Amino acid sequence: MDRPQFRPQFLHPRYWALWLGLGLLWLITLLPYRVQLGLGRALGALMLRVAGSRRKIARRNLELCFPELSSRERERLLRENFASTGIAFFEMAMSWWWPKARLAQLSHIEGLEHLQRAQAEGQGVILMALHFTTLEIGAALLGQVHTIDGMYREHKNAVFDFIQRRGRERHNLDATAIEREDVRAMLKVLRAGRAIWYAPDQDYGRKQSIFVPLFGIEAATVTATTKFARLGRAIVLPFTQRRLEDGSGYRLVIHPPLSDFPGDTEESDCLRVNRWVEEAVRECPEQYLWAHRRFKTRPEGAPKLY
Repeated sequence: MDRPQFRPQFLHPRYWALWLGLGLLWLITLLPYRVQLGLGRALGALMLRVAGSRRKIARRNLELCFPELSSRERERLLRENFASTGIAFFEMAMSWWWPKARLAQLSHIEGLEHLQRAQAEGQGVILMALHFTTLEIGAALLGQVHTIDGMYREHKNAVFDFIQRRGRERHNLDATAIEREDVRAMLKVLRAGRAIWYAPDQDYGRKQSIFVPLFGIEAATVTATTKFARLGRAIVLPFTQRRLEDGSGYRLVIHPPLSDFPGDTEESDCLRVNRWVEEAVRECPEQYLWAHRRFKTRPEGAPKLY
């Protein structure tokens, strides 16, 4: 995709409220990092009170995935999750507007050699990630040290789309944004030996998925990871990220490539992917994006879960 360009129509009065909000958010990013963490937690507490539908979905997901926890433990986890979601709002702004040197001070990256080795060998890479609340800032930190292409869906608001794309792409001018539905472009960059960020952990419907267990529940799981790896002749590197509790920044881990992947069947590959999703989420459940209906699509005849 072409680089985002400012257009005169962005100054139309219908966008003034958005520009004002973005300006206030930019001013907040000037505050110390730990102050923004505190503001994020406060915003998360407010969201927990007012975002009724999202709260209901997140609570239900925690019930489904962690039945071994008591209701009190799950409620604590729910509060922490919304706090993390509130912090993510300010992390988004940091990743868009902080000076690169200031942002880099928060970065603790492990396993970068796996990406570097693949690049040296001209090997395409699927950086298999998850929808953690730290997604935006994690991508920015990794993008500062290695070129990562990303899947992209255009935002309906033209000004927000412009600000978001410019903020994301500034960390590495060699990185490209690929339309989410443009499979041909994705395969092209993989065959060219580039790395692309891809997250297979959401419910994309029956058409693109098969049903395999996730947290003991039959879940619609996309087969695209297998297809992209095979057709793009790419390796799969699992990638995890988390906000450190001591306020020192973020731990990003690029794990070794999945061995013998793709395997014999799409079902066995999806099982491997879901097992990894479970392990990664259990290590940091409070920072996972629980407010989406992961188990929305059900097998034929199965009861609805939401």
